[in-house]
Amino acid sequence: MSERKVILIIEDQSDIRKLIRMTLELGDSEIHEAENGESGWHMVKALRPDLVLLDVMMPGSLDGYQVCQKIRQEPGLCNIPVILLTARGQQADFEMGRQAGADAYLTKPFSPLELIDTVDSQLARTVGAHA
Repeated sequence: MSERKVILIIEDQSDIRKLIRMTLELGDSEIHEAENGESGWHMVKALRPDLVLLDVMMPGSLDGYQVCQKIRQEPGLCNIPVILLTARGQQADFEMGRQAGADAYLTKPFSPLELIDTVDSQLARTVGAHA
């Protein structure tokens, strides 16, 4: 029996957060939500989740790229898989995500199956790293 995975969704649009939550609740995960980069960053430090789903464009002082960079620079958090979510699918956007340290990139709108596959593959990768 595997332990419950803690997943943090940092997304400013409540309907997208709800869609992601409903999709991931089908698995055995503990889901937490934040609606902006600042609260998301505080939650990452407090929860130390197994995975972060992170919107790129959010209001406030921290966007998704900046939150991702903070996670990568913080000892103890730097190995948490980060999946960036964005409506912008240009090559430059993917490159910025790579530079920020993102592990994967999902372009909105994405299918629930695509979301589950990406989350599962990132979680499997971390399990393999800890084994």
